[in-house]
Amino acid sequence: MRPFSPPPQDLDKPVIWTVSVSRLSDLFRDITLEYDHLASIEPIDLGFDEAARHIRERMATERCDVVIAAGSNGAYLKGRVSAPVIVAKASGYDVMGALARARKVSSRIGLISYQQPLPELAEFSAAFGLSVAQRSYVTREDARAAMDEMKATGIEVIVGAGMITDLAEEAGLTGIFLYSAASIRQAFDDALELARLTQLEANRIRRGPANESRRARRGLNDLRGDSDAMERLRQTVVLYARSPATVLINGETGSGKELVAQAIHREGPRSLGANRPFVAVNCGAIAESLLESELFGHEEGAFTGARRGGHAGLFEAANRGTLFLDEIGEMPLALQTRLLRVLEEREVMRVGGTRPVPIDVRVISATHCDLESRVREGRFRADLFYRLAVLRLALPPLRARPLDIVPLAEWSLKQALAALGAKPHPNLHAEIQACAPLLLGHGWPGNVRELRNLMERLALFLAAEPLQALTPNFLLGIAPELEGDRSAVAPPATQVEMPAAQPAGESIAAVLARFGGQRDAAARHLGISRTTLWRRLKAGT
Repeated sequence: MRPFSPPPQDLDKPVIWTVSVSRLSDLFRDITLEYDHLASIEPIDLGFDEAARHIRERMATERCDVVIAAGSNGAYLKGRVSAPVIVAKASGYDVMGALARARKVSSRIGLISYQQPLPELAEFSAAFGLSVAQRSYVTREDARAAMDEMKATGIEVIVGAGMITDLAEEAGLTGIFLYSAASIRQAFDDALELARLTQLEANRIRRGPANESRRARRGLNDLRGDSDAMERLRQTVVLYARSPATVLINGETGSGKELVAQAIHREGPRSLGANRPFVAVNCGAIAESLLESELFGHEEGAFTGARRGGHAGLFEAANRGTLFLDEIGEMPLALQTRLLRVLEEREVMRVGGTRPVPIDVRVISATHCDLESRVREGRFRADLFYRLAVLRLALPPLRARPLDIVPLAEWSLKQALAALGAKPHPNLHAEIQACAPLLLGHGWPGNVRELRNLMERLALFLAAEPLQALTPNFLLGIAPELEGDRSAVAPPATQVEMPAAQPAGESIAAVLARFGGQRDAAARHLGISRTTLWRRLKAGT
């Protein structure tokens, strides 16, 4: 699908994407003509997971203020994309109108609604002498089962949303579409109002200088990966964002703990368009003598070298936003006591001060260690642990989601090449696939950060040699750390270039001499990495 770019004169208009895969698309298209002068509106003819993935990918580089969808599709998107989702709802008049149309077809009517039956329908049916069977569904399979059940009981016409009417016609029944133009217009009106309020709040906060340098730059769209683990992680981020409770994130180094913290902030009400402060501090990277002042602030003259006029701490800087405490397990015990008091009292006392300062801050913490073990060892306060871990989130290491490794490598490599002003090869996707056994065989102790760094290194060499193909042997030459894992995965002969056999009777030294001492050329000829070449030379083979 072609990415949509609004014309220059439309840059100040709200950007709205409508999502539908059913006959609702026609209604969206007709209503769009009425609102075209008020917003830049684009239809997305996808549904559910395909729509969520498409929106996340595009929002990494494009702006979308509001998404409009309906029924189960809208409910599905609500927890899976970072843009606000307006779910179009059928009104009581829609239901009455649809039932009236259904009655003209047959007196045996069924209505299938998303998640729960319509409570007012029984009263309406009794008042107008209609016999209407009701069922609800969550998944497409639920809807199909309800349809089959109704058909078996003699129901001839089905009222419902787009997917329901499509399924009804597949089953040989008559489908009556539930939504009216008036309901869709209301959804567009709600979307425009939400976009306007968000922009007003963003402009108001942007005028305040205090938060200019303390914002969350990353969001839900940056949590890349199509594995089940990543899908569950994104859903948990959206769920946790709705709560003001503390969150404790546990994950290995490089697994994206701060990225997840930023996404929780941006998805929640404390972000308001990513303009409220997100303040991060690494508790293990600052000396204990300075960490107290950094977190809680200090008054003038509180200690030698204290800033004239005093200094507001990070808690005050994060007021009405989020404070991210990375490597919380490294915080000294003495400061743990002060932190606990701040969390319980919702106020902070500067070092050397006597006046408490009230704060409204959500705290998200992260650690790579087992905090519960540290509690048992007496190295971390139990009461602080439970105060910080109201909500808990464990990040999967990269090796636990192999489905994401190769796509992440390709995406990271393209980003790194773009940063260098270089274009990827047209067949880069196939080349990355050929290197998949090497990438999948590595343990990735540094997780996504290690993968990203490796791709940046690889991009530098590919940019310097534009004609160089990305082959497994070339990758090994750039990343010899993958060599140790090579035997762990048996690469398919159709995808990976197999090392050439060493010519009989020709030593490594002879091959090196034949290429004038150029180790790169000799290694390529032999089909081995420079590291292996060096090791064999050292061994005298």
